[in-house]
Amino acid sequence: MQRTRLSTLIDDLGDQFSQWLINPWRRVSLVLLSLLLGYFFTVSLAAIAGQAAAQDTVVSAFLVLAAELISWLVYSRRWRDPALVKPVPKPVWLDCINGFKIGAIYAVSVEAFKLAS
Repeated sequence: MQRTRLSTLIDDLGDQFSQWLINPWRRVSLVLLSLLLGYFFTVSLAAIAGQAAAQDTVVSAFLVLAAELISWLVYSRRWRDPALVKPVPKPVWLDCINGFKIGAIYAVSVEAFKLAS
C-alpha cells in the first residue's frame, strides 16, 4: 500500500490507541464496557425474539454457536508460546470479545430466571 496522508493518519491513530491501552485501567474499562454492551445486546435480542415468539429456538442456537466460537478463539493454544516458557499477551480485542460473550451469557441467565418467576 502506498504511503498516503490517509494511510499515515490511520497508522498514527492505531499507534496512539495502542499507547493509550498500555495503561491497565483503560484496558479493564474497555473490557467492562464490552461486557455491559454484551448484556444490553442480548437483553434487546431476547426481547425482540420473545415478541415474535417464533424465532426463540433460532436465536438461542445462534447465541450458543457464537459463544462456543468465541470460547474456541479465546482459549485456543495459538495465544501461548510453543515452548510454554511464558504466555504471549492476548490482544485487547480478544479480551473485549470475551467480555461481550460473558455479558451475553449472563443476560441469558438473568432472562431465564425472570421468566421462571
